[in-house]
Amino acid sequence: MRTGTSSGLNVDLRLQNLLADHQYFRIADELDQLPPEQAQLYRGILANRENDPRRSIALLEPLLDKVTASGDATHEKMLRKALAEDYLRDGDVAKAAKAYQELEARAGGKLSSDEWDEIEMPLKMLPLAVANPPMTVEPCPPFVMQVDRDPLGLTEIPVFVDAVPHRWMLDPTAPFNLIARSAAREVGLKVSEEAVTIHTLTGKPMQVHVTVVPRFTIGGRLTLRNMTAFVFDDADYFFENTNYHVQGVLGYPALQALGSVTITGDATVEVDPQRDAAAEKDAAARRGAHFFLDGDQIILALGPVGNERMFAVDAAGQQSYLTSRYYDEHANEFAGQKAQPFTVPGIGREKAQPAYEAETTPLEVGGTTVHAHYIEVLTQPLGDAALDDVYGVLGVDVLDQFRRYTFDYRTMRFSVAPEDGAR
Repeated sequence: MRTGTSSGLNVDLRLQNLLADHQYFRIADELDQLPPEQAQLYRGILANRENDPRRSIALLEPLLDKVTASGDATHEKMLRKALAEDYLRDGDVAKAAKAYQELEARAGGKLSSDEWDEIEMPLKMLPLAVANPPMTVEPCPPFVMQVDRDPLGLTEIPVFVDAVPHRWMLDPTAPFNLIARSAAREVGLKVSEEAVTIHTLTGKPMQVHVTVVPRFTIGGRLTLRNMTAFVFDDADYFFENTNYHVQGVLGYPALQALGSVTITGDATVEVDPQRDAAAEKDAAARRGAHFFLDGDQIILALGPVGNERMFAVDAAGQQSYLTSRYYDEHANEFAGQKAQPFTVPGIGREKAQPAYEAETTPLEVGGTTVHAHYIEVLTQPLGDAALDDVYGVLGVDVLDQFRRYTFDYRTMRFSVAPEDGAR
């Protein structure tokens, strides 16, 4: 398999399949088998997955014209999609908006329905924000803040929107910060007249405008200046069964500014926004499991080194489940049990699937084993490549079972505290 010939696939095609399967470690191990420019393409895409947008841009930009001229539509789509994400993560809204438009124009016919859903928000929303000033972050020392749970069971962070106190939902997978129209009106923010209609956020059409928050403070300590936020109508992000209105959503741009975020079992969040290069190189800073950003997914590598299994993290989702891929490797554990219908949470997934319940599931996180309890295990594929390619989706119900857990966006490591009594 090292040469790629035994399966009838050349190395490049096999690496494309590994990329779709989130097998980033295997790809890195095999890049020396590729011609230099193809290896550079994959190194740039891996840097994109590792949340190193500037390195990814430096590797991919020089290849863009040549790959475009080659007529290789597959490589062009891969390159353009990664570059668009890189510009967005790096805060260059104008370049990101242009890159998504060029991706649609040049590679729209090669995008799957999942990929179209993934790019809908940046493709439509970024043009509203191209004239906004860049966001800046005022450095501050580490701090701790008390948090709440909203009626959906998700984490709410205390924030000040131009000195007006609010509580915003924390959603690491959201590509943008969002604010309700009533909240923007209360603060006196200027909302754009222009609007676009999107569907993928809630599954229903909703109009969004854009605004700039001159001063936005998280936990009373970390201040963001000129933060772009997209404005939604209150009725569009309202949960009738709990009578809950979302005031705002802290997405990736704000979370990136937080640096390292540790959520504990006593309703506190520890934040370390400082960038200490020496500490980042220290072995202690690199404990835990690798995690990656793949489009709008957080992909977590769990298990022993060299035998990792990839899980998606949905820190804004209320229910975890394991996929048929996990079941295929553990089917003997469910012998004699009776499958029950289970409806996978998410937009457009109303059909129940047969599933078993795993009473206890061990998860190895960078050498620390923790146990998740009472997770549904699907027995059949969902027909959704973004989910069927991972071993499970870990939501807040599983994350809450850990005494404390950390997402460090500088080292791209996820770590957990040992369970009580563990060493």
